[in-house]
Amino acid sequence: MSNATIEVTAHPTINAIAASDWDACACPEAVDGGRPDDPFTTHRFLRALEDSGSVGPGTGWQPRYITAHQDGEMIAAAPLYAKGHSQGEYIFDHNWAHAYENAGGRYYPKLQIAVPFTPATGRRFLTKPGFEVAGMSALVQGAVQIATDNDVSSLHATFCTEAEALAGQEMGLLGRIGQQFHWVNDAYTDFDAFLASLSSRKRKTLRKERKQANDFGGEIVMLTGDQIQPEHWDAFWVFYQDTGNRKWGTPYLTRKFFDLAHQTLRDDMLMVLALRDGRPVAGALNFIGRDTLYGRYWGCIEHHPCLHFEVCYYRAIDFAIQHGLGKVEAGAQGEHKLARGYLPVATHSLHWFRDGGFQDAVARYLKAEREAVDHEIEVLTSYGPFRKTDMEDHQ
Repeated sequence: MSNATIEVTAHPTINAIAASDWDACACPEAVDGGRPDDPFTTHRFLRALEDSGSVGPGTGWQPRYITAHQDGEMIAAAPLYAKGHSQGEYIFDHNWAHAYENAGGRYYPKLQIAVPFTPATGRRFLTKPGFEVAGMSALVQGAVQIATDNDVSSLHATFCTEAEALAGQEMGLLGRIGQQFHWVNDAYTDFDAFLASLSSRKRKTLRKERKQANDFGGEIVMLTGDQIQPEHWDAFWVFYQDTGNRKWGTPYLTRKFFDLAHQTLRDDMLMVLALRDGRPVAGALNFIGRDTLYGRYWGCIEHHPCLHFEVCYYRAIDFAIQHGLGKVEAGAQGEHKLARGYLPVATHSLHWFRDGGFQDAVARYLKAEREAVDHEIEVLTSYGPFRKTDMEDHQ
């Protein structure tokens, strides 16, 4: 299978690519109507981002989706964007941008293979089964060629899988690791079985937190699919704006995104709402993969003790156990997740710089950073809440 027969094309809109062709590469496991491994690289999710104006003109995320065809058949694709800033990525390169520009270069625009605003691990080089090697090679070569032809400073692929990171490094890209906190389902039958795996002190703490949270004066509901109604999005938009204004200055997603999500994504979502007198006062939004629940957004208009932990973390664990999911990814950062059973794991990204000298300097930096991150993961894991024998099983 020769790369010479593969044609790579860039597209300014996802609407130029048939959903069936894209999803045959992004989620071939769902071709029978099942749930995709990763909801974030589906055509419907990326289209909702674009059609809602959350990405596109004026956002700093300009779509340049790339596809690879062999003998007329689409064999691979990647969600590529031209970036005018480094916001909404969760793998931070601000120091690289400053160093590049201090040396007289122009860092932006750069190219980014990513799911915007989504720090969740998944395949970024989307290949049809049987075309994994040739497809990824074509996408990498094509993206690097686009960067070179347009005098773009760099190419980045963020929150890729470990397998992709290793393959990318074989192709000359630089590998970087970070860390997140994930909860792993050790075949627990219910939440009490999970609690039994914790040390006595941590177990008592979690029970106390759950009681405090559920005594907030209302009820907590968990909604998926058609249970999610338009009025729930009205409430959640208020929560999302509050969190977005505090964290990012301006919320990344537009109001229209949630309307489109209701139309095309609600079966991929779990919304957890805290209601008082029937009125939503806090909520969390999760996305459901085939084996993973992805925690994404949280917000509130009333503050109650431990309600954040219950709505975001404990209810996510409940759902994962009830539905036989293997893990919960709780999003970016947050060492407070450690005490609640979410242990540190490595995340992966790939990077390429057009300037060879800068590429060498970043390579040296990443070697030292990797050692520091590896050590941090080891130390944080040792502080996990599990009983000693269970902790050894988790390492």
